[in-house]
Order: sequence, then structure tokens, then C-alpha cells
Amino acid sequence: MKQAILVSPEHIVFSEVAEPAQLGSNDVLIHIKKIGVCGSDIHAYKGKHPFTQLPVVQGHEYSGQVVRVGSAVMKAKVGDKVTGRPQRVCGSCGPCRSGRYNVCANLQVEGFQAPGVAQDYFVLPEDRLYVIPESIDFDAIALIEPAAVAAHATAMIRDIGSKNIVISGAGPIGNIIAQFAKLRGAKRVIVSDFNPFRLQKMHDLGITETINLAEENFEDGLKRILKDESFQVGIEAVGVEPALHNLVDHIEKAGQVIIVGVYEEFPRLNMGYVGEHELTIQGSMMYKDEDYQEVIRCLTEGKLQLSALITQRFPFENYNEAYQFIEKQASRTIKVLIDVN
Repeated sequence: MKQAILVSPEHIVFSEVAEPAQLGSNDVLIHIKKIGVCGSDIHAYKGKHPFTQLPVVQGHEYSGQVVRVGSAVMKAKVGDKVTGRPQRVCGSCGPCRSGRYNVCANLQVEGFQAPGVAQDYFVLPEDRLYVIPESIDFDAIALIEPAAVAAHATAMIRDIGSKNIVISGAGPIGNIIAQFAKLRGAKRVIVSDFNPFRLQKMHDLGITETINLAEENFEDGLKRILKDESFQVGIEAVGVEPALHNLVDHIEKAGQVIIVGVYEEFPRLNMGYVGEHELTIQGSMMYKDEDYQEVIRCLTEGKLQLSALITQRFPFENYNEAYQFIEKQASRTIKVLIDVN
């Protein structure tokens, strides 16, 4: 079968490897269909992901179809449309024992610390597998993983119905976070970004209160939209220091700032200011099973718009070109899919 390995920064090598021969009793063999490229993949591709060592087989957000099941598998059958959580956890550390396996002390994420799905076939244990209704296409299924990130982050917001929420970043994660914030009943949802193409996609999907940082500064945009109000929750979804400062410096006292973005360089933060304003700075790490389940439910009920975020597609053999396109054409890119099979 074909496989793509990121062997060094900006260098993916293609090879033919043997198909998985052994299948455990609780394992499922998946024929990979689509792979989404996300911001974390780009950090890894550039050799700047803080928790990834090369070489690695990339690919962690995907869709596929079951081609074989182990003897004890109960929830999937051959032909089912599926995706899976890419988290390999130990099950025995403190976070795992308390049910917070998304921050497992020994966490390995497929596509980063463990081999990902950039190949024809992939073996996944049944406990991390999700069977998706036939009505959902493979494109949307490939975006369930980033949607679960958004579901998890917005679930952290306390008393969301009374909160004005500002999201830094209108990329795929920021977009889906905004969709989930609206679904959860946020008072107002505001998104800031420099990219007018991405902000227009927000408007197309019904998130119309936006700040184009190429045309006005963050503070002026807030005053234009909120008038005499303030915002109580900030979500940083782009992974750059100035975006974090925008949120921390302007949020209401006692506000909550949730960090979702992955930083190539560690940001500086005035912790004296954070203390004096009694801000909560909270990380959001991936997702858990219930986040996947919620995304699948919302997608099935037509409440989430995921396929609309796909702006480009590349065949598997053009994996390198997909990354190069994203770097050169960021102004007109939201979500890129790799067509594997």
C-alpha cells in the first residue's frame, strides 16, 4: 500500500509498504478516504511543532470505510463509514484515572508522536472508532476531528448564555468554535482575523460580527460592535502572541481566556496583569469521546456546516504541493483535503 512519511521539515517521502496483516480481535481495518490538513500538521511540516519528532506518518483527521473487523468487534461492520480519535492513552496515569485521558501523562497522538493515517489502510481499536450515518459524506466525516476540538473548547465556557465571546482566528478551528458557541447559546459571538476571505466565510455561515484587523485595530472593532458592553470569554485559536495579548488586554475583569492555538514560539504574558484582573487562562487540549459524539449528533441533525469550509483538494501524491499551496495561498485557503482513495 502507499504511504507518505514526513522525514524532515518540508520533505514528504512516498513509499510502498506492506498492508497490515494482523488484526487484533478488537481492531478494525479502515480504508482511508480523505485526510484533512490542519494548523498543527503545518507546524509539524515546517519542523516547528513543539511536541513532534520527525520522521512521522502524518494524518489525524480523516474519513474511511471499514474493510475488515476483528472477531470481537461489535459496533462496526464491513462497509461502514467511520472516523476515529487519534489519541493513544495509557489508562493508568492520574488524568486517565480521573477520566481526563485527553491530557494523559503519556499521551501519543497519531500523526505527531505516533504514526498517522497517511496511507491506504489503517488499523484502529474499536474503542476509538466512530461509525457515521450513511447520509454524511466522506468530506464532512474528515472534519469531525477539528469539530471535536471546537466542541471541547466551548464546553469549558461557564454560563455561556450570558457571555459575549471573542474568538481570535477565523481559520477552520476558529470557524467551528464560532459555530459551536452559537449552537450553545452564547449571547454574542465575535471573530477577529486579518484574512478577509476567511471572515467572509464566517459571514456566509451566519457569524456576522467580525473584526478585520487589516482595516481596524482590535480595540476599535470591539467598540464598534459592543458599544458600551465588554466581553467575558476570549478564545485564542490562531497560536500567535499578538492574538493572545488582544484577548488578555481587553477582556472584562474576571474573564476567561481559553487557549486552543498551537504556538511555534512560546508567548510572553504579563502574569501580574493576569493576577490583578483575576483572569482565568485555561488550556483546551483536543477532546474526549463525548465531544466526538456531540459533533456527530449535530452533524447528523444539520446543525453544523463542515463541508463548506473545504476550499482545496489535492491527490495523495501531491501531499507536498498541498502544504506549499497553503503557505503561498493562505489568503484564499480555509481547509485543504487530501484525497487518499
